[in-house]
Amino acid sequence: MISLWNKPFGYKHVLDISMPLAVSMASTTIMQVTDRIFLGRYSMEAIAAALPAGIMSFLFISFFMGVASYINVFIAQYTGAARPERVASSLWQGIYFALGAWVILGVMGFWLTPLLEKGGHPPEVLELEIQYFRILMLGAGLPVLDTALSGFFAGRGLTRTVMVVNMIGAAVNIPLDYALINGFWIFPEMGIRGAAIATLTAGAVIVGIYIPLIFNRENEKAFKTRSNYRFEPELFKRFISFGLSNGMQFFLDIFAITFFVYMVGRLGTVILAASNIVLSIDGVSFFPAYGIAVGVSTLVGQAIGQGRPDYARRATKCALHITTVWMLFMGLIYLVFPELLLSLFRPENITDAVFADVLDYGTHFLLFTAAYILFDGTALVYSGALKGAGDVVYVMKSVGLCCVAVMVIPCYMGVEVYPSGPYFLWAIFTLYVIVLAAAFYWRFQGGRWEGMRVIE
Repeated sequence: MISLWNKPFGYKHVLDISMPLAVSMASTTIMQVTDRIFLGRYSMEAIAAALPAGIMSFLFISFFMGVASYINVFIAQYTGAARPERVASSLWQGIYFALGAWVILGVMGFWLTPLLEKGGHPPEVLELEIQYFRILMLGAGLPVLDTALSGFFAGRGLTRTVMVVNMIGAAVNIPLDYALINGFWIFPEMGIRGAAIATLTAGAVIVGIYIPLIFNRENEKAFKTRSNYRFEPELFKRFISFGLSNGMQFFLDIFAITFFVYMVGRLGTVILAASNIVLSIDGVSFFPAYGIAVGVSTLVGQAIGQGRPDYARRATKCALHITTVWMLFMGLIYLVFPELLLSLFRPENITDAVFADVLDYGTHFLLFTAAYILFDGTALVYSGALKGAGDVVYVMKSVGLCCVAVMVIPCYMGVEVYPSGPYFLWAIFTLYVIVLAAAFYWRFQGGRWEGMRVIE
């Protein structure tokens, strides 16, 4: 292990690239968790509505974000191949895609509200879900554009810039979130609508910071970021061909979670609130690990661009070890401090008797989280490595098959056909993560990805 520390694509290299992304994702997670805490303390209806509506909006945003995020792999492979002139060209194709996605998502925000109505949630929760969903969808182009712009830095390994920008966004969001939800100082009390507006404001700040950082004189000289703005049909087509598979994989994964949340929602508000709180807590472990997976995609992409698949294997091995340590630590936290974590989300107007039920369900749900957390990290690292090489179609097919066969059908049967209760649904969720981890591990060890690349 010590011998790998200073080697190219070893532990130090992986940490240098991945840790800023992990911190960046952690800041995003903190932003989301505080949002849930503020809403949870505002009312139980607000916290019950926030995750279903938030996940549904992210379900559709995720497809376009998944496509845009593949710009990172193009830039990484062009960087590894020492072709800086193609970096700006790739970036601009991602920008054009993101602007088109913004229009589509804004329109979808009003067309898709009937899907929320089919969730079967109580009327007072449904009303809040619709408000939250529509506002988030109006500004949905911001995270897609953010994803494309961040690829300019992440794909070249300059991940500290991404970290700082996201931390600034979180610093704007958290106080604004509190002020707009509860009504503070000059801000009106807006409840769940205030949470959505604060999220969009932070997204606008992030995009606003990226623009001068990317399109400055220095980058124009090195990459032609301002002048190399042409739409290139061949490059755009290649980007879309890989990006669509990545976007579909991301969409299917979020769809599986969304379907799970909606099935849980049919079991009652208390169970839904407990599940939403636990999934929000789980984000604390998931998103930093996802940041490491994005770093792995970058490093594998650069290694493939250099023609060094052995470097890609080394980076993946080191990233897996780092992720395992993080996940073990978080799993221990979930097991030792369940009531403390759950109590952070307690609404001020809830009775001890009702919250006792939330605590009881939530404590058991956290046990399932602790059971699958290592497999979650494994799935993230190996899927990130496969996507960095260009093996994104396999990742998409694996997620699609598991989504239908392991998650959707069993969850539907366990609620609508043979009522089995919330613990059965959480067992299915755990199995879904384990099967994905096994599928990605098997594919990576097979080595077919070593001969792939996305650039010409």
